[in-house]
Amino acid sequence: MQVVNVWDVVSAKVVAAVPGARALATAGHSIAASFGYADGQIPRELMIDMVGRIAAAVEVPVSADLDDGYGDAGETVRRAIGVGIVGANVEDRMKPLDESVATVRAIVAAAAAEGVPFALNARTDAFLGRDERTEADRTAQAIERGRAYLAEGATTVFVPGNFGEEVVAALVDGLGPQKLSVIGFPALPVPARLQELGVARVSYGPLTQRVALAALEDLATDLLAGGVPPRGIRPLN
Repeated sequence: MQVVNVWDVVSAKVVAAVPGARALATAGHSIAASFGYADGQIPRELMIDMVGRIAAAVEVPVSADLDDGYGDAGETVRRAIGVGIVGANVEDRMKPLDESVATVRAIVAAAAAEGVPFALNARTDAFLGRDERTEADRTAQAIERGRAYLAEGATTVFVPGNFGEEVVAALVDGLGPQKLSVIGFPALPVPARLQELGVARVSYGPLTQRVALAALEDLATDLLAGGVPPRGIRPLN
């Protein structure tokens, strides 16, 4: 499945109206940036309010980026379900494995208590950050953590990283088919090939907002240089 990330109501409506959009995912980085926060620093109440507004504005299912769960992942997911969210990313930030497993366990229990099917896309940050770890080290860590999350009831394992086909294949081999979720960075194979490799989910994180902002910057540059808006602007808002 491909899900195109959105960050507010108008972006959600635009993407949901595109043929083939079966679900949406929110981008926590993009929502935080919209409110002037660094990634991962937006208050829980503000994030829940925005993802609820997005879910209420569209007819397709919405999965929310809930950062690291805000210190009480079960309660955060309970609140998200309450505003119409049916799935979530929650990141491990490479905390001790037992802590991360407990977070997954709390999310699964909270969703079960609410009585709704909930898709947990448990994220491991094994490929993020710069240090002495090799690609093989990171792959092994992602598989170890991902298996632990799947054992606790996670639906898929989200491994963000700008890696190539060999790593994708190794992750699928280690986690199982239809268990890996990735960001569609340029280095990765195209979606059709990812599907052939056994990837379950492709999303685009903050890339969608960056493309939109780059278009705005280009337009502003042209206008302030004496240009005019292009013809044929679609009234998407």
